[in-house]
Amino acid sequence: MQDSITKIELIPLRIKLKKPFVISLGRVDYAENVAVRIETQSGITGFGECCPFRSINGESMETAMIVGKYLSDVLIGLDPVDIDGCITRMGLVIFGNRSIKSAFDIALHDIAAQMAGLPLYAFLGGNNNKQLVTDYTVSFGPPAGMVEEAISIVEQGFRAIKIKVGGTLEDDLMRINKIRNSVDSSIPLRLDANQGWSVETAIGVLPTLEGMNIDFCEEPIARWDFMNLPKVRQASAVPIMSDESCCDHHDLERLIGLNACDYINIKLGKSGGIHTAMKMIRLAEKHGMKVQVGGFVESRLGFTASAHLALASDCVTWCDFDTPLMLEEDPVEGGIVYGFGGMVTVPEGLGLGAGFRLISR
Repeated sequence: MQDSITKIELIPLRIKLKKPFVISLGRVDYAENVAVRIETQSGITGFGECCPFRSINGESMETAMIVGKYLSDVLIGLDPVDIDGCITRMGLVIFGNRSIKSAFDIALHDIAAQMAGLPLYAFLGGNNNKQLVTDYTVSFGPPAGMVEEAISIVEQGFRAIKIKVGGTLEDDLMRINKIRNSVDSSIPLRLDANQGWSVETAIGVLPTLEGMNIDFCEEPIARWDFMNLPKVRQASAVPIMSDESCCDHHDLERLIGLNACDYINIKLGKSGGIHTAMKMIRLAEKHGMKVQVGGFVESRLGFTASAHLALASDCVTWCDFDTPLMLEEDPVEGGIVYGFGGMVTVPEGLGLGAGFRLISR
């Protein structure tokens, strides 16, 4: 018997960070997210969440709430299991707005997996057969403070450190070298410039990093300058990971054709949700490309969806799931559990396995 969507709630979630999170694109003091709750005629409830990030996806909590109302209006009465049909309908309502669309997408997948009697990762064709481990990020700032933060991260048991860069050549080389010399050489570093370098700066920094146990550098140059990524990649001593320049499978196909990057970072808030993220994963599998699954400043609920996605394919090699640990409040029931050193345990219940404690405000 076909089910139908009967009710949709949109809830703004503004959660203070324990301390400011700084990248080359700006500073974040609050996670300004939107939660989505979808109910069906048969009584099944699905949850989703997004973190609109103004400087990356061009959305805010306020715009997401407005666009979310447009999307809600066209989804009422539709079959929630027809995810492709629901996503097509949302696309006809408004172009782009992938962040808020991702929250709806997650909630629809939650419902569909529950109706199939499966955890979400199994519904996506995956297995809970690998240990997920998140890195932890050092915010962009003065080198001395970044070194102190990196040492603290290692003392907490984390096995990998992500370093936000994107400043001048001289300052970023100082940041990287000081951190590398301050923590054990067995701890891999992961760089993220968030588009902060010019081509010249990237080519000045990246060739000097050989032998420093650096896993990769994310988005070294501006997203619009992707035609120069092959040049940067050829000069670099570390692999290049595309992030902001790779939002969907069309972007990925273009970057593969250009030989522009070694790896990609998939974020549900960039792709518009799991539906498109799975297309990216299948394309990465086809080309033997390793993938990181990351996110913005979602709560544990958003990252629970990301963790299920990470179990959907063996090509997912890295997880960047640290931002829920930076929030002062945790509004989530169920969901992923963080263990020592960044170990992440995924719930085995039906669907997403997570919800919000306070869903109406």
